[in-house]
Amino acid sequence: MQLGIGLRGRAPQISLARLAVFLAIIGPGIITANVDNDAGGITTYSIAGAHFGYSLLWLLIPITFALFVVQEMCARMGVVTGKGLADLIRERFGVKPTVVLLLGFIIANLCTTTAEFAGVAASMEIFGVSKYVSVPAAAVLVWSIVVMGNRRSLEKVFLIASSVYITYIISGLMLKPDWKFLFTQTVTPSLSLESGYLYMVIGIVGTTITPWMQFYLQSTIVEKGIKISEYKYTKWDVYVGCLITDVVSYFIIFTCAATIFAGGIRIETAKDAALALFPLAGEYSAWLFAFGLLNASLFAASILPLSTAYFLCEGMGWDSGLNKRFGDAPQFYLLFTLLIAFGAIFILIPNAPLLAIMVLSEVINGSLLPMVLLFILILINDRKIMGKYTNGKLFNLIAWSTTIIMSILTVLLVVTTIFPLLGG
Repeated sequence: MQLGIGLRGRAPQISLARLAVFLAIIGPGIITANVDNDAGGITTYSIAGAHFGYSLLWLLIPITFALFVVQEMCARMGVVTGKGLADLIRERFGVKPTVVLLLGFIIANLCTTTAEFAGVAASMEIFGVSKYVSVPAAAVLVWSIVVMGNRRSLEKVFLIASSVYITYIISGLMLKPDWKFLFTQTVTPSLSLESGYLYMVIGIVGTTITPWMQFYLQSTIVEKGIKISEYKYTKWDVYVGCLITDVVSYFIIFTCAATIFAGGIRIETAKDAALALFPLAGEYSAWLFAFGLLNASLFAASILPLSTAYFLCEGMGWDSGLNKRFGDAPQFYLLFTLLIAFGAIFILIPNAPLLAIMVLSEVINGSLLPMVLLFILILINDRKIMGKYTNGKLFNLIAWSTTIIMSILTVLLVVTTIFPLLGG
């Protein structure tokens, strides 16, 4: 009798202890996945809903599983090896492949960081603030938070930024969706061979899994010092992050489909989407959408330069990490500073070729992703590196299938991005 009472009394304590460990571990997975919904991602999802209605909602289901697979492998490598992805690539494949990735990574992230500051400018213009005020202020804010903070404080800031994405969910809920209709649209694939539809499918896939995500996730897990015994909590951190980010994407598509698509309006940017929502969905829904764009742009403008700094320093063997001060890791913070400065200054140049910058970013990321995914699969199955934590047969089947499909689609993204440009 007493033993039974003791066990019943301990159950809540054990659950609370596990919850406490989970709350201490979470961060890298949720943050990395959510920042994937940056200004470019929001623009893509907005156009998908505005131009194609509900017909692309089904695509988010396989995309979520693809995210699960790729992010989990990188998280596992970080926990087991205690090394960042760039470190492992340099050690396993040598300097030349690392340098190729390094150059492409820096250029792509430089372009994407510029696009994030364009998102800041666009969102603040909705609120009546000039880009000549908003962009410098945003650059100083992002730089100050990162350079003057530490890993723990920044993780809290980034988790708060992740929670702000709920504005897109609220914006969609304010439209009082027909859940039965949405469920039917989501579980019933809608396929079309129309070129615009196929281009949008490729674009959505291309914005979901990008090279920088894998490097940033693994580096932050390593810096956090997560142990193998704690990995089950990190895995759930990754899964929860992937699920949340695609729920947000789902509501962006739905909101634009239910309003802009239904109204027969064409848009080209996320700013256009927010402005179009004012007469269609009401000012509160539109304000939430615009504020979400601002948060996403600031969030990504912080993370993307950090991911670049991690990769460069790991690849070159330099000190890096948010727990180090500027004097202890000068290359890490100098690169971060230069990326922020360039991205902000470029947006302030009159008639800056922003479209060309965004196209270049997509082309480079699309070209690098197949190589990065291949490296990840080779590393994760190397017993000298991973020991008993390599992929199982079933997981390898899923992982290789995901990699092949993602590689084909990203190559198509590069081709469809370049050839219209050359044709023009």
